[in-house]
Amino acid sequence: MTPHPWSVPAPVEAERVRDVERLGMLDTPPEGRFDQVTNMARRVLGVPAASLSLMDGDRQWMKSIQGLDIDEVPREKTVCRTTIARAYRRPEDPMLVIPDAAADPEFTEIPGIGGPDGIRFYAGYPLFGPTGHPVGTFCVYDTEPRNLDPQQIEAFTELAEWAQRELERSAELDRAAEIQNQLLPRPLTGPEGYRVAAVCLPAFTVAGDFYDHYSRGDTLMLTVADVMGKGLGAAILSSSVRASVRGASRVLDRFGPADGAHDTGAVTTLAAEHLAEDCELTSTFVTALLAAIDLPTGTIHYTDAGHGLALVRRSDGRIDPLKEGGPPIGILPGTTWTSDEAQLEPGDVLVICSDGLLDLVDEGSDPAAVGRFVQPFADPDELAAATRELVAGRPPLDDVTVVAVRRETA
Repeated sequence: MTPHPWSVPAPVEAERVRDVERLGMLDTPPEGRFDQVTNMARRVLGVPAASLSLMDGDRQWMKSIQGLDIDEVPREKTVCRTTIARAYRRPEDPMLVIPDAAADPEFTEIPGIGGPDGIRFYAGYPLFGPTGHPVGTFCVYDTEPRNLDPQQIEAFTELAEWAQRELERSAELDRAAEIQNQLLPRPLTGPEGYRVAAVCLPAFTVAGDFYDHYSRGDTLMLTVADVMGKGLGAAILSSSVRASVRGASRVLDRFGPADGAHDTGAVTTLAAEHLAEDCELTSTFVTALLAAIDLPTGTIHYTDAGHGLALVRRSDGRIDPLKEGGPPIGILPGTTWTSDEAQLEPGDVLVICSDGLLDLVDEGSDPAAVGRFVQPFADPDELAAATRELVAGRPPLDDVTVVAVRRETA
């Protein structure tokens, strides 16, 4: 039996759909970088419509479409199904050009082909996913029969390559997000007598926020930092900040005074020296709060570098904000930070968050609003869950990070 011209064998189709899903792009909002490609195609090729779409198992979904008022169409009712199949059958020549679809029996039954203001001319090029399967198409359309001359074919191919690069960039961002998530510390099952919960929820694919927590002997080390800006650039620098803080902590622990692990001011100062050139070259800065909790006593040694969003929720529900400290890292070269102290009693919860949470809980950016949000939660896990729920209901414009530590026993 001869296969249908647009059919794809079932095992191959299953892999192809998985490649579509790996992109994580279906049903996402429009993006200017894709609209630039379709708008340019209309201008360069003189066509009334252009699209960049993904082909799911049963539908064609438009990531960008210009000149046509549709968001998606059933797969069996689109010409692009043939472009997808052609990518497998003629990989050496994947472009599909149809001078007059209304005159081709294969396409005349498709809604929107022919008739008044219907599509006559079609040119499509497959777009490929992370493992090489055709996941979508870049297409141009006209309501009049026509063809592409060699120069226009060259331009159309270059535009399709541009669309492919943007698609690959999305896949790379997803991989970056996966790596960044893997770099976050594993949940702490200890230390004994304490419970720790943390969330870091990016506003975009990757975050400029990060948190870190780890035990060093009888000390629990905590860091929450926020790199100025959002997206990939801030995320790259946040990895450098994490490495510098951890490195400075290790240096002081091995070569500093006996209480070096508790001297968060010295750790901040040394990390800032390591980051000075990075901040200068990128014209950015970092707010951070470093804390070292002495586990036997509950004493918190901390340094606030322009962060200003840390508090202790007392066992009776009172909110005690931690004292604000020096400037952000990268603002004033040569700054020396010092350490302050607070006390964590049994039943108290130390909470450190980023300003993305503040933006969500108060339009006026009043830090007291963070305390009001935290106050109902004596359990770190419940606070983390409430933060996730808040972000899910109101997608943030900035990264949201919360770290909470409860002292259970004396």
